[in-house]
Amino acid sequence: MALHRFWFQFERDALAHSVAMVTGCGVTAWSVHDAMNLLSTRVFHGRPVPAIRSVKVDIDPATLDATQVLPHMGRDDVRGIWFPTGYA
Repeated sequence: MALHRFWFQFERDALAHSVAMVTGCGVTAWSVHDAMNLLSTRVFHGRPVPAIRSVKVDIDPATLDATQVLPHMGRDDVRGIWFPTGYA
């Protein structure tokens, strides 16, 4: 089974949690279900994931914001949260 890079964008009115989440959240996982579980446990500390506006599968990180995301992302080649950092 291959890992996939997911890019989640959340509904703005659902996000009181973090300013970084307004940009989006990058996760490398086995499936969208696995990615949602990582978001719930690591980023949202067991709380439900906020309303999602969009999910991109197999995203090329080079297509993401060059000033907000690329310089601040972690490793995207291993299972885990790669943007924002600090949730590995």
